[in-house]
Amino acid sequence: MDGCLNQRKMEKFDAIIIGSGQAGNPLAKKLSGEGRQVALVESAYIGGTCINYGCTPTKTLVGIAKIIAQAHRAEEYGVTADRKEPDYELINQRKNKVVADFREGLESALLRDPNIKLFHGKGSFSGYKEVRVQLEDSGYKDITADLVFINTGTRARIPDLEGLQSVPYLTAKTILELECLPKHLLIIGGGYISLEFAGIYRRLGSLVTIIEQSPRLLPKEDDDTGSSIRRILEAEGVEIITDATIRRVRADKDGPVSIDILSREESFTLSGSHLLVATGRTPNTEELEVSNTGVQLDEKGFISVNDYLETREAGIYALGDVKGGPAFTHVSYNDYLVVSDHLFGKKTMSIRDRLIPYCLFTDPELGRVGLTEKEAGKMGLDFSVAKMKTSSIARAMETGETAGFIKAIVDNNTRRVLGVAVICAGGGELMSLLQMAMLGGITYDQLRDTMFAHPTYAEAINNLFSPAHLKPGGLS
Repeated sequence: MDGCLNQRKMEKFDAIIIGSGQAGNPLAKKLSGEGRQVALVESAYIGGTCINYGCTPTKTLVGIAKIIAQAHRAEEYGVTADRKEPDYELINQRKNKVVADFREGLESALLRDPNIKLFHGKGSFSGYKEVRVQLEDSGYKDITADLVFINTGTRARIPDLEGLQSVPYLTAKTILELECLPKHLLIIGGGYISLEFAGIYRRLGSLVTIIEQSPRLLPKEDDDTGSSIRRILEAEGVEIITDATIRRVRADKDGPVSIDILSREESFTLSGSHLLVATGRTPNTEELEVSNTGVQLDEKGFISVNDYLETREAGIYALGDVKGGPAFTHVSYNDYLVVSDHLFGKKTMSIRDRLIPYCLFTDPELGRVGLTEKEAGKMGLDFSVAKMKTSSIARAMETGETAGFIKAIVDNNTRRVLGVAVICAGGGELMSLLQMAMLGGITYDQLRDTMFAHPTYAEAINNLFSPAHLKPGGLS
């Protein structure tokens, strides 16, 4: 003991990153490449939500579910196959192996870097640009740096519903830990997470019921988009109840979960073996102690940042879902690019007016970028709508995957594409092709007259922008 009661041993770094998500990890490597000494603090698994509880495990399950669905349709393609029930244990093994391979690859790369020191523990601010890490062995480590980056992400938001806390509900994270297949999965919420899990578990063999408060699914999308996704899921056997108010949630001991519902003036009760709550996300900021720094939170607890992701405190940044806005992995990675450019580049990048694409991985999937028809109408734009059914695409007919449509919003004056919605096999890839056209300012008639390989889904662009499919703007 040195006799100084208040003295703390503080280890100094050039940069501290709290959270090893899809912005934090590449940023750590970039800072290391610039010769900076980096402290990377992670309270759970390396890779954040995407690798451990999000994209990697769920898209692995999406792929497995698609193979199961194709096997069930084998006779349509002239193949005789014995129908066997999916082995949920083997499915989980594959999902867990893919996650472990991703995670271990990331962690080993970080551990090999001499400029990066990895702290497994929970980080919180103990002072201005000072972080205390509560280590896994219950000890503490105090660190400081001139640059601090917050990449702590979000977690499931749990609604205030009567009886919910007394029920063993699942979240998008804990459902991936199930060791048995739900007999009947009830899902509260009708957003992207809900719809993906509904498609997955229905194909794996569960009965699935979605309970959504809004009058329709995906209320931020155009009506035809939400309606098309609903038809696709209902064709798979998913039950969907919209315009629903949940009055109470309850469960008997070791018995089914029951939900009392009011929908369109009708009261009834649904019962299922498992309950998934998928009603949005909330930021992981309450344990960061940001009040010790001057960093501001908004009314929902997200960290407020400027166009370069810097908080009101110079040198402290927030990246990824924790700052609010669209919660996608590719947004987090682009946040890293913006911060990297701001610190070491030409300072030409910002988060202002970013063109943000996203996908919903039902089958077929939805690819979206830019304005919806609804948004274009509210803005008073002079626009037209190009739309055609997936069933009109030669490749779709040949592969037997004809559900959905392709839709583009175009400016009548500039002839440029303003927004795209694609529901078809590989919809995200076709959307990305049109996204590149949007970024490059390519007009829709240039796209219409471009030669695409036959037979590809991209070839549909020729017909999409033909006069037969191009109509004056207005909600369909």
